Amino acid sequence: MLKLQGEPVGRYKAASLMKEAGLVSKQQKKHRYRIAKEESVIAENSLARQFNVTQANAVWCGDVTYVWSGWDWLYLAVVLDLYKRRVVGWACSKSPNSQLTIQALRMAFESRGRPSQLMFHSDQGCHYTSKAFRQQLWCYQITQSMSRRGNCWDNAVMERFFRSYKTEWMPGNAYSSFAEAEIDIAQYMKHYNYERGHSYNGYRCPALAEAA
Repeated sequence: MLKLQGEPVGRYKAASLMKEAGLVSKQQKKHRYRIAKEESVIAENSLARQFNVTQANAVWCGDVTYVWSGWDWLYLAVVLDLYKRRVVGWACSKSPNSQLTIQALRMAFESRGRPSQLMFHSDQGCHYTSKAFRQQLWCYQITQSMSRRGNCWDNAVMERFFRSYKTEWMPGNAYSSFAEAEIDIAQYMKHYNYERGHSYNGYRCPALAEAA
């Protein structure tokens, strides 16, 4: 990101700048995942980990995570366009139901100009396998693809997005209320799309990379 701003910087200068600013690299522990081959009876794994997409609004992926909001859990559904890893839709709710994922999908569909010939990929969560959500995909004429059961790598881009949010942005002591969490999440979506450099985009933010 410094190089994009015209600053000559390498690994050692970055290290000295980090030391001066009191920054420490935060490394996540490695996890072992079992190999899963069981595909959904509703939709096959059509994406097959082909995450490098050559045009916008060709493949979207979605997932749901949960965040403690003081008194109860806030459930967050996000839709990403794989082309430049841009957030195109999201929704928050106190229930991880189909209405949550439908709301995020509707936001994405409307904000992107109702695209056609689109694939939507997700895991096999009940909020994606439900009749209501599948009917919404049918209404939008979107092809459904699903990860194999228990295989997080089949939706790795979404897993990485939530990891970035929780390790880089979410406060360590959680939120004090649902409203506070919802506002802060909206701020992160803006930060992610318009400010945060993404390695997939050569450290340009998704909005800038898509515009280019």
